[in-house]
Amino acid sequence: MRNNIINTIEKEKIITIVRGVEKEDLIPFAEAVYAGGIRLIEITYSANGDTSDEETAKNIETLAKHFGDRMLIGAGTVLSEKQVALTKNAGGCFIISPDTYENVIAKTRELEMVSIPGALTPSEVQSAHRFGADFVKLFPVTSLGTEYVKAIKAPLSHIKMLAVGGVNEKNMKDYLDAGVSGFGIGSNIVNKKLIRSGDFDAICALAEKYTAVIK
Repeated sequence: MRNNIINTIEKEKIITIVRGVEKEDLIPFAEAVYAGGIRLIEITYSANGDTSDEETAKNIETLAKHFGDRMLIGAGTVLSEKQVALTKNAGGCFIISPDTYENVIAKTRELEMVSIPGALTPSEVQSAHRFGADFVKLFPVTSLGTEYVKAIKAPLSHIKMLAVGGVNEKNMKDYLDAGVSGFGIGSNIVNKKLIRSGDFDAICALAEKYTAVIK
């Protein structure tokens, strides 16, 4: 199961980062990006407590049940072992964090989910890998750019990395050429204005723009 998820991430390459979407819009939004070729979605926990962890887990469960095997659902902004356990119980299958926290990585691996902690420096990236990460999320990646990714990939070529933070359809190919295995894409696909107006065809078109780069 874990290997299937890792293989899917490497093949599909795009994880859509869903933050602050109303629960009644989740399924129409997710169906729109699915129609546009996206196969991975992360629902983010709320670090400031605006949305309770339980509510976020319920949203993960809603999508996991709705899509079954069609789409892989995971959690983002995971900062605690409790959130890892909630995600597992909700049917989520991967855990993404903004930081490298050994306890979260260990809990993720213990529960047979895929671990994607965030890191930026060579020491952080290697620590994440050492703690058991399956991928390392380079975040915020565009602050340092593709030359940095190439530089970090040279000595750490054994580590699978995802580029997150400021990636768009125009610079994706550059990051792929620099050696990343995939991407986390947020507001460039999760356009709140389009979601609020119910224009899910336009959301589908955005997703298609990104999946076209991968294809």
